[in-house]
Amino acid sequence: MSQWQQQGDRLTQERIRRWNLAGWVLLGLLPPAIAILDASPARQYWMFGLLLLVGLCHTLVLTRPDSPVLPPRTYLTVLALVLGATAYLLDGGAAFYVISLPQFWLFTRTPADAIRLSGAAAALTVFGGTLGQGWSPHFLTGNTVFTLVAYAAGASLGLWMHRFVGQSTERQEQLTAELAITQEELAAAHQRQGAAEERERLAREIHDTLAQGFASIVVLAEAARAAAVSDPVRCAEQLTSIEQTARENLAEARVLVGSAPVSGIASGSLAATLRRTLDRFVQDTGLTVTAELPDIDLDQRTRVALLRCTQESLANVRKHAGASTVGVVLSAYDGGVELEITDDGCGFVVEDSHGFGLDGMSRRLAELDGELAVTSSLGDGTRVLASLPTPTKD
Repeated sequence: MSQWQQQGDRLTQERIRRWNLAGWVLLGLLPPAIAILDASPARQYWMFGLLLLVGLCHTLVLTRPDSPVLPPRTYLTVLALVLGATAYLLDGGAAFYVISLPQFWLFTRTPADAIRLSGAAAALTVFGGTLGQGWSPHFLTGNTVFTLVAYAAGASLGLWMHRFVGQSTERQEQLTAELAITQEELAAAHQRQGAAEERERLAREIHDTLAQGFASIVVLAEAARAAAVSDPVRCAEQLTSIEQTARENLAEARVLVGSAPVSGIASGSLAATLRRTLDRFVQDTGLTVTAELPDIDLDQRTRVALLRCTQESLANVRKHAGASTVGVVLSAYDGGVELEITDDGCGFVVEDSHGFGLDGMSRRLAELDGELAVTSSLGDGTRVLASLPTPTKD
């Protein structure tokens, strides 16, 4: 059982004992004190002394249950003796015994102790009442019968309650254990989900940055090698492009491993960044590019997402389209922004495309509540449209 469960059980038991104390004082101690008022002074003194004694003992064991001065078992022994003595003074004490009976179950650790001590108290009550009334062949008086019936009923009810509480505690512990296992499984599932999402994010970032850069380096290196003898100027330009691409890849790699700040572009500079990207594309491929890139102030995540879509689309044009012209249009509308990239290449069947690039672009935009629409057919070129809602500006 966990610590908080044990503490809760102790608090519940203390509350029950305090409520029992209130009922015991009202219905247990007061009636004998009132009933003895008509008796002789000696009996009154004995009765008040016994009630005061047992009341003080009860208060001590209730407030300090772990005290070695008066352990609960000793208190219950005192209570049993007081019940027998008050039964003698009152010529019967069945009612006081009945009111005191729950204490034998509240202050004992096992049902066997409760049964033994409450049985001893019942015997003393019967003995005291019989002794006070005088010995008679007909000893089964109402006091005796009531006490014995109360003892039997109390023992039966106490055993049932003990069993019921035990079963409830067992079910509670079982449910707690199942809850703990479920929480551990849920935490592990969240951890696995987080790890999977992080792997997917890193894979997408690597594909959109490092992989594209390395692909450009390979193409440029092949072109530079071919032009090394026939066109040294062109070869030098391509080597410069290789150097620039390698430096950009190095910067992106540092971002991915966390040794540099988050990569991206300065606030409001998406148009300028796209122009630099397109200039590099023209320099590396020699294709014709037309662009409409107004300055639109966007937040960092939106700018990076549109930049990555542009880079991926241009990489696909370079590798697959066989195009001669590329168009890029950035536009704002009420509540959002759109980036359109078109080419006059060979086109493809969109439904048959299962590449990581298009899927990565779609997922990246979806994370920002955006959409990706790709329109293409064989021989008719390709149109990529990225739409994003306009978030709060930086």
